[in-house]
Amino acid sequence: MKTITWLSPQDAPEWFPPLEQALDEPSGLLAAGGDLSPERLIAAYARGIFPWYSPGQPVLWWSPDPRTVLLPTEFHLSRSLAKSIRNKGFQVNMNEDFEAVIDACAAPRPHSPGTWITPEMRAAYVRLHRLGFAHSVEVRRHGGRLAGGLYGVRLGGMFFGESMFSAERDGSKIALAHLVMVCRRNSIAVIDCQLASRHLLGLGARCIPRSQFKALLSRLISLEPGGLR
Repeated sequence: MKTITWLSPQDAPEWFPPLEQALDEPSGLLAAGGDLSPERLIAAYARGIFPWYSPGQPVLWWSPDPRTVLLPTEFHLSRSLAKSIRNKGFQVNMNEDFEAVIDACAAPRPHSPGTWITPEMRAAYVRLHRLGFAHSVEVRRHGGRLAGGLYGVRLGGMFFGESMFSAERDGSKIALAHLVMVCRRNSIAVIDCQLASRHLLGLGARCIPRSQFKALLSRLISLEPGGLR
């Protein structure tokens, strides 16, 4: 019978149990505890693990099977989305206001008033951004108002998507379309989407076995910060 592994903040940040020890129910839960230090977060992503928990819970670490990924070469740009990009007056930038994007991702939504982006999580990813590992895409109306965006972590040839938001129709899709273009320019072969959703599958994402995801990690990961252009 599988049991959850408890991590201590005193454990070496790169130590995690093997992914195969992740629970079947809840699916993909691998470990709890530890901390959100940059060293532990980078070590987690490099092993195919990410943190996800609610306020009042310990840090929970996940590695789902299957894993949802989007290959930039498989992104589905619909005619309606292409038209929005061309004609609706959006301006798209990267890394101009990371904190505004993560705050918008954390804001309550109509059908989900809570958030998993706790103050501790926010602070952790702001640190990763300042260290050059975490990146944001900002979609604005001319005049400056955020219409959508996303943020995530780059390690070499992989981008680990964390969250996205839309304040206007197509805002998050436009952010993802821009990220796909940036990934193609920067030799990023895989965007990790973590868990499947109808929204992501409709944009070209697909589910692959965890074993295949691990193989991609071993081939594509770099532990050095990488800029995006």
